[in-house]
Amino acid sequence: MERILVSACLMGRAVRFDGRAKPTDHEIFLRWRDEGRLIPFCPEVVGGLPVPRPPAEIEDARGARAVLEGRARIRTPEGRDVTAFFLAGARAALHAALDQGVRLAVLKENSPSCGVHRVFDGSFTGTRTPGPGLTTLLLQDHGIDVFTEDELPQARKRLAELEAAEA
Repeated sequence: MERILVSACLMGRAVRFDGRAKPTDHEIFLRWRDEGRLIPFCPEVVGGLPVPRPPAEIEDARGARAVLEGRARIRTPEGRDVTAFFLAGARAALHAALDQGVRLAVLKENSPSCGVHRVFDGSFTGTRTPGPGLTTLLLQDHGIDVFTEDELPQARKRLAELEAAEA
């Protein structure tokens, strides 16, 4: 059975920066949970950040690739550099995924860690910019398909393809 790495906040765990969760009750997600497929993971908490914590964004809309390459930082509104925590969490997520044979992930959109298609731009104004978060990028770089919580039908289709290829 394929296992799926998921943002812990989507499972109802209060791990977000504001101390809240963002649970999903989509029938596909609930079925996967009941089947025991889901591996909840919060890269920011595993990376060493507390709950609650100040929000953090990739500076100057430079993107996760720039962070991985050391050309950009992840900062709080006060300017505190929290890049090391995000990098540690992303690497831990990748390690957990590889250890479990994960080939599919469902992560929380907009997060500097878990965003799939967009993240906040570093201005702390609510403005988003295209591109993945740090954890998503690292997973994708290692061949893991990543979907948002709004793409569960597409994730289900990809899961079926992966399982059919194994049969």
